[in-house]
Amino acid sequence: MLETISTPWIVVLFILWFIFLYKSYAGQPKGLWALAVANTGERFGYYTMLAVFVLFLQANFGFSAATAGTIYSSFLMLVYFLPLLGGILADKLGYSRMVTVGIFIMFLGYLLLAVPLGANTIAIGAMALALLLISLGTGFFKGNLQVMVGDLYNDKEFADKRDSGFSLFYMAINVGALFAPTAAIKIMEWAQKSLGVSEADSYHYAFAIACASLIFSILVYYIFKSTFKHVITTKGADKKASDKVVDTLSPAETKERIICLCLVFAVVIFFWMAFHQNGLTLTYFARDYTATQSTGLESMMFDVRNLLGAIFIVYGLFGVFQNKGITRIIAAIMIIGGLGFLFMMYPSDGSVTPISAPIFQQFNACFVVGLTPVSIALFSWLNKKGKEPTAPTKIGLGMLVAAAAYLMMTIGSAGLPAPEVGADGQYLHMADATPNLLVSTYLVLTFAELLLSPIGISFVTKVAPPKYKGMMMGGWFVATAIGNFLVAIPGWLWGNNLYVVWGTLMIICLIAAAFIFSILKRLNKVA
Repeated sequence: MLETISTPWIVVLFILWFIFLYKSYAGQPKGLWALAVANTGERFGYYTMLAVFVLFLQANFGFSAATAGTIYSSFLMLVYFLPLLGGILADKLGYSRMVTVGIFIMFLGYLLLAVPLGANTIAIGAMALALLLISLGTGFFKGNLQVMVGDLYNDKEFADKRDSGFSLFYMAINVGALFAPTAAIKIMEWAQKSLGVSEADSYHYAFAIACASLIFSILVYYIFKSTFKHVITTKGADKKASDKVVDTLSPAETKERIICLCLVFAVVIFFWMAFHQNGLTLTYFARDYTATQSTGLESMMFDVRNLLGAIFIVYGLFGVFQNKGITRIIAAIMIIGGLGFLFMMYPSDGSVTPISAPIFQQFNACFVVGLTPVSIALFSWLNKKGKEPTAPTKIGLGMLVAAAAYLMMTIGSAGLPAPEVGADGQYLHMADATPNLLVSTYLVLTFAELLLSPIGISFVTKVAPPKYKGMMMGGWFVATAIGNFLVAIPGWLWGNNLYVVWGTLMIICLIAAAFIFSILKRLNKVA
């Protein structure tokens, strides 16, 4: 009975939440919502695949932690490097055109990855081709869609809403990432129990979800195209508009903007190296060191519906104090409904909830979605007082916060033994550390992400010389790509004492923070 009632309840609250968002942030350009939802579908598929990818490499092919980590980081590098190519092509061919081409290429990649081919040489080759297609498609799609979002704010009416708009966009696409780990785990469990497939083969069902999510994305993109048609330009219009704006910048100003962006990109490299440990060493820690079951109040956070209930309460609280009329009433209903749902879902029977390693990846997305109204409200308040930090300052603070996250992991791992490999070649489960350590780390890393990622993207769209805006957005992703390739370094360190892994990441974040604060004055001149 409980299961029958709970799902419709949370669906109704989800619909109310979407209406609340639309009405609360009505001052944003309408095209923001269509582009955000289209990206949400694509990100849902991507993170469903990513949630289990490293585990798939080890379970299906028997790769070591280091080998799996190298493949994982190389894939991430391509995913974020190829937007440079996509941006350069889009500057000549049009952004919308590249977005459409990209999503179809991604679909082919996920489709190939979803086919169970075993663990032979052909299967490895097919996997490599699939990863290349996904990377190329993402390169055409991701950066250019964000350039289109940035173009929505070129109108003076929306210019002062650029940072908050990108925060909302970032929040929306993380809704897809929030559901992804649960979707991957549930579809794999269903395939194993209902269809009798092996664990290794069940991963392909998780990859197939990405195919369906891309169909959803392309439908949203075309159905609501009218809301952002004014930022869709042809090749000739792109050139004409760019030339008109570039004439207002001197060669020296253009050069200075590009240099400042490149300096920021250098810092971004090390943030993503640290942040994307969520799919590698932090997942290894979840598998090898974290308790595999939970009870009571703690166990509730491993059901994504409960996380949604908490999110609705947070948004409702902000809505009650910040809105009027029907929007305030909707906010109050969200609070009451969310509290009632969580009360109903409390496991009073003492039941045990199993914890699977990939499930921890839902917490970053949960915190991004839940903390976005906090972030927007805080910086809006500071902006009204004339005290809002500049984008480069926020990026520097983000690096300090990321360092704090790995300090937390260093302290929390004190006394734990180094990882060990069993006779079967698989890593042994060494301890049953509280899952709260990883959850808290994801919370702190999310604070860092909100200070750096959406703000950094907004900074690029604002500072980039118009003639090179596609290439500069590509540069942001190249920096991310390099950082993602460096993700493998802590993976190579896995097997040493844990303080070596976490301490290395902490020191790197501190050095990057010191660098950006040392050039802050120069960056603020173009911010």
